[in-house]
Amino acid sequence: MAETYDLIVAGGECFTTAGLARADVGVRGGRFVAIGDLSAASAGERFDARGLTVLPGVIDSQVHFREPGLEHKEDLESGTRGAVLGGVTAVFEMPNTKPSTLTAEDLAAKLALAKGRAWCDYAFYMGGSAENVEQLPMLERLPGCCGVKVFMGASTGTLLVPDDPTLDRILANGSRRMAVHCEDEERMNARKHLGKVPGATAHLHPVMRDVESALIATQRLIRLARKHGRRVHVLHVTTEEEMAFLADHKDVASVEATPQHLTLFAPDCYDRLGTFAQMNPPIREARHREGLWRAVRDGTVDVIGSDHAPHTKEEKSQPFPNSPSGMPGVQTLLPLLLDHLAAGRLTLARLVDLTSAGAQRIFGLARKGRIALGYDADLTVVDLKSKREITEKWMATKSGWTPYAGMTVTGWPKATIIRGRVVMREDELVGPPAGEALRFMETLRPEV
Repeated sequence: MAETYDLIVAGGECFTTAGLARADVGVRGGRFVAIGDLSAASAGERFDARGLTVLPGVIDSQVHFREPGLEHKEDLESGTRGAVLGGVTAVFEMPNTKPSTLTAEDLAAKLALAKGRAWCDYAFYMGGSAENVEQLPMLERLPGCCGVKVFMGASTGTLLVPDDPTLDRILANGSRRMAVHCEDEERMNARKHLGKVPGATAHLHPVMRDVESALIATQRLIRLARKHGRRVHVLHVTTEEEMAFLADHKDVASVEATPQHLTLFAPDCYDRLGTFAQMNPPIREARHREGLWRAVRDGTVDVIGSDHAPHTKEEKSQPFPNSPSGMPGVQTLLPLLLDHLAAGRLTLARLVDLTSAGAQRIFGLARKGRIALGYDADLTVVDLKSKREITEKWMATKSGWTPYAGMTVTGWPKATIIRGRVVMREDELVGPPAGEALRFMETLRPEV
């Protein structure tokens, strides 16, 4: 008797642990149970992937979905809707909401908000601050928590950790890999006056938040991480100098780059987009973009995260420096990387490592990040040859814009499959939303 599956993804070029090969994928109970020739098998649903490339589900390990408290910019439903439209199957969401995510109650509230509304799977960062430092060893191990996030610069209230004594205490309290925004608050404060000259424009943003602001903070972090033997994850690295430094510290530090820092460059982006190109840390000159690409090719970069950080058009249109920093990106993460793939800037194997296997490896995700037997059946199905224009109409974000509007890319997500369930196909959502909290191998609990 022929085998029966819940879903068969048939006829595609499938990127498995053995590399790229034509193979069918059989799913049962939300997990991969067969990989190979399944032409004789039957299934409740069959997805025809002929002419398409079947990748492990894309994981975006840095998004700001703004809920609770800032829902006019984004919320968990709209943010995850954009994620699956862009081929993303799981996200890690950041703690700088209102209120900030600092307690077990804050985390429980976010998990409750996501239940039944999130289109993709999710986990939430716990903010690290002087306020909760003693509780962090407990907080970082709560279900649904992907770890602790610290802002050394570019945040407000108790989430801002600008001083070494507090950072030292946070690093000493906990054991999971800790994600850090590295900009030196003291140096940036000393340079704020540079943006207050008459006629100031966003071109001054990378001058105020200069290379040294980033490098000093990254060096401070690594020194203290070594002191405590604590693994850290350096978010959105923007400078050639930081990448060279971090390459010598891969035993304690993993590294993220973003699609915007790999795609845009100064002054061109500020000429074209003005304050809509403003983000923290800033988009910098072309030499830094090339330095980031070298770090992608040589393996210094472990993951690509979008740093999806939307603001409304009205907010972004304020004159510099009153305009907020951040731009939407979760929906365009994969199309941009596929376009870079088509241009020869990275290989398909490197793209897969940066968008799925890398996040699984450095954060210890359970049953995620690979097409392999026993893993959750998360797939991102793409057409590597499709040419599409990125439009604001396509964007799901509440902010209603993208810095890439009008850009034509080669490569496009055709379907998003999460735990064996097709949730997006040909730009159409297949509902209802049924995302679940991610699980991590360091914090597994008995199943009940």
